[in-house]
Amino acid sequence: MATQRRLDLPTGVSEPAEGPPPSVPYLSVTELNLHLKARLESDERLADVWVKGEVSNFKRAESGHLYFTLKDAGGQIPCAMWRRAAAGLRFDPQEGTQVLARGSVNLYEAQGKVQLYVTEMQPVGMGALYLAFVQRKQKLEREGLFDPSRKRPIPRHPRAIGVVTSLSGAAVRDVVRIATRRYPLAALVVRGVRVQGEGAAQEIAEAIAQFNAQTGSARVDVLVVGRGGGSLEDLWAFNEEVVARAIAASRIPVVSAVGHETDFTIADFVADLRAPTPSAAAELAVPDREDLLRTLDREAALLARRAADALRERAQRLDDTHERLLRGAQAVLERANMALVREAKALDSLSPLATLARGYAIARTEQGVVRSVRSVTAGEAMDVIVADGTIQTKVKRTEANP
Repeated sequence: MATQRRLDLPTGVSEPAEGPPPSVPYLSVTELNLHLKARLESDERLADVWVKGEVSNFKRAESGHLYFTLKDAGGQIPCAMWRRAAAGLRFDPQEGTQVLARGSVNLYEAQGKVQLYVTEMQPVGMGALYLAFVQRKQKLEREGLFDPSRKRPIPRHPRAIGVVTSLSGAAVRDVVRIATRRYPLAALVVRGVRVQGEGAAQEIAEAIAQFNAQTGSARVDVLVVGRGGGSLEDLWAFNEEVVARAIAASRIPVVSAVGHETDFTIADFVADLRAPTPSAAAELAVPDREDLLRTLDREAALLARRAADALRERAQRLDDTHERLLRGAQAVLERANMALVREAKALDSLSPLATLARGYAIARTEQGVVRSVRSVTAGEAMDVIVADGTIQTKVKRTEANP
């Protein structure tokens, strides 16, 4: 009797539970799905594949994920596109739409179903050109040309603005009209270039380089590079590598203004700022003078209020200082007056008049105050001064103290 045996199991798959030996080699459903999943994941070609087909059974889940089938005359494959990838779609997939989808092939284990997990998708009409766009975008992104850290701020009050666009399109008229209306202080320097067709990309790149070569007063502060709307083919010059590298090399900040709001080009990713339209680029490149005037009015009013508050505060401080000076002067005068009174009393106590008032008298002859009996002689006239007048007399005799 032949010996029964198991098929080789994929790495990590455990032995089945103990039981009666099977009559044929077997795998469990889970083991089979894991084996298939491992085989699919090991195929590098299926890790990044572009698939062309018609959208069928399209469903947008409440989570934002997309589920649909891609089919052609010979077969079909289920597809899933997660919410984050779906948010980047530039069109609305519908039943019957021919698309070019990029993604990876893997197994949905719960249902044992091979699926294409879609990361990018475009209508087939743009397939080849769009694929070139994606490949170029990925290349430049790997080189760091889209890195946010290298992007520079746009000057708030530019002295001069350079414009690179067609002289015959509506874009240049929109930029000039809006920039002049919003901020007439800024000078506009326009370099006319072809914006589509053969040689257009080279002209755009050369114009950017020429602006950067200017020095001194001829140098502009910001560049607006773009054109009006059109098809992917019309906008292709702004997807060319030469334009992307010219923008990346520019020492002057660049605002890209290509097409309409839904249009994206590689120039948009490289530029320091992306504007949805040329008109919007003009608005982003310059401030609005009406806003500036309103700001100035607010600042002037605020300054006036602050000045008035400062003046009122200083006036109050002057009043306080004046009062302190008055109080100080009054105190000084009071102290001086008290000192004067004290001095007057002291002087009064030493005054001859005060002495006379206490009953003393002063004798005086023609020679002056009599200070000694020896300075007068008998019969000499003498005035005797008392507190309330003068007594005229004559010396009868003198008698000295023993």
